[in-house]
Amino acid sequence: MTTTAILSSVLTPLQPPSSPRPRLRSKPNSSTFSIPAKIGGRNPTALTGQTPIGHWGRDVDCLPLRPVRAKPSDEDSCEYEEDDFTVDSIILPFLFPALGGLLFGYDIGATSGASIAIQSSAMSGTTWFDLSALQLGLVVSGSLYGALFGSLIVYPIADFLGRRRELIIASVLYLLGSLVTGFAPSLQILILGRLLFGTGIGLAMHGAPLYIAETAPSKIRGTLISLKELFIVLGILLGYLIGSLEIDVVGGWRYMYGFGAPIAIIMGIGMVILPPSPRWLLLRAVQGKGLIDEIKENAVLALRKLRRRSAGDSVSEAQINDTMRTLESSYAKEEPGESFMEVFEGASLKAFIIGGGLVLFQQITGQPSVLYYAASILQSAGFSTASDAARVSVIIGIFKLLMTGVAVLKVDGLGRRPLMIFGVGGIVLSLFLLVAYYKFLSAFPILAVIALLLYVGSYQVSFGPISWLMVSEIFPLRTRGRGISLAVLTNFGSNALVALAFSPLKEMLGPENLFIVFGVISLGALVFVLIYVPETKGLSLEEIESKILK
Repeated sequence: MTTTAILSSVLTPLQPPSSPRPRLRSKPNSSTFSIPAKIGGRNPTALTGQTPIGHWGRDVDCLPLRPVRAKPSDEDSCEYEEDDFTVDSIILPFLFPALGGLLFGYDIGATSGASIAIQSSAMSGTTWFDLSALQLGLVVSGSLYGALFGSLIVYPIADFLGRRRELIIASVLYLLGSLVTGFAPSLQILILGRLLFGTGIGLAMHGAPLYIAETAPSKIRGTLISLKELFIVLGILLGYLIGSLEIDVVGGWRYMYGFGAPIAIIMGIGMVILPPSPRWLLLRAVQGKGLIDEIKENAVLALRKLRRRSAGDSVSEAQINDTMRTLESSYAKEEPGESFMEVFEGASLKAFIIGGGLVLFQQITGQPSVLYYAASILQSAGFSTASDAARVSVIIGIFKLLMTGVAVLKVDGLGRRPLMIFGVGGIVLSLFLLVAYYKFLSAFPILAVIALLLYVGSYQVSFGPISWLMVSEIFPLRTRGRGISLAVLTNFGSNALVALAFSPLKEMLGPENLFIVFGVISLGALVFVLIYVPETKGLSLEEIESKILK
């Protein structure tokens, strides 16, 4: 099944009934009604005293207000159909940014095989195969350090570059990293290639959720950003597959790393074809970075291209005008200019607490430890595949893929908050079940298997996709680029710390006490979700900013 077919099968049930134009639906004799942005050529603000609310994801000729009480008049009230987006109009704006996530996952999967092949005297095809622990660590973690560097450098320039150009640069870094690593004549060049590829990861994991969130219809924004997590898991499985095919080939590790190059080329070409984010263009306008009328016109053209609308349609223009009014109103309440510490003030600080907290707990709630012990847990339960680490990884990867699919299908139906509460609760339960297994119930290995699958499944319906989804939509547009770069830095920084601390903690505490530590941390994560994480299902990005952050 092709990627397009997969996306179509997921998104088609969410697509509203198509119609050539949004239709007004009369509701006479009602005292509660929605007033459009234009009724008989009159401004609704004059009728109601309310300012239209931005509904970016709704393709309408007049933009609705909240329902208001008013006396019936000779004019019927009206409301509009839900967004009439088509599946084919959202596949490419999702697919090409999501390839950045796929390459991130591919690096994880490919490195698991490459790190073995590169140390083999028979299969490495090099004279420098005898790597020290430090050298191997630099090869394996080089992309992680590169990602940290990428998330650092993007902080001050995110809004200058824009989401599209950032992803184009990420694709170039992915390409260079793959080629330099694949053709590396020495260990030093190999590590340089790993750092280049990792820098691409840092930019892609910042730009991809931004671009998808800012261009997706509100109704399926959660589904699309969760699908990006699915692409990361697909990338991991692809890396395992290529690794298993090349593991017995002399110099096979070069092919494992080099395989990322064609995917990077596709990603880069796709991002060149796609338009810039209309919301980013409007942000530049209100920041005074160009002529407002010219930028608004470019934003209208970008939105038309994204939604595949004909030239001269009034829907895109109305949406851009409404979003522009919302941004101008928001900026009018803020201090002029930008400051380095702006992300740590007011609504932006609240957003960073939510987003940064989620990506921090994503890394420190025990995922590496649980997966580290997965092989021994399965082996103790009598599964012969546990003797083959690669097969165990594939089994867990497939299960992760299936559970991520559950999150993709349910995130815009059940909502973000219920999935987070259910998932983190499952993580807490699974970790304390593992504690019980190692301390008291070692005679019942099936309990450990159940706990392992419960942990992986719970993680993939909660922290896995939902953390990045919340990060991409919770920050105000004014600080969204810088806020997400800090969240990405928090994610990769905590990942690096966990990677450094895991081995000494494992030796010092043993599995049972290690799982107690992670269980307590996960319990704290559950309390954090209950107190701080809001529900953003169905809200436009402007509504999130006005209703939740203010």
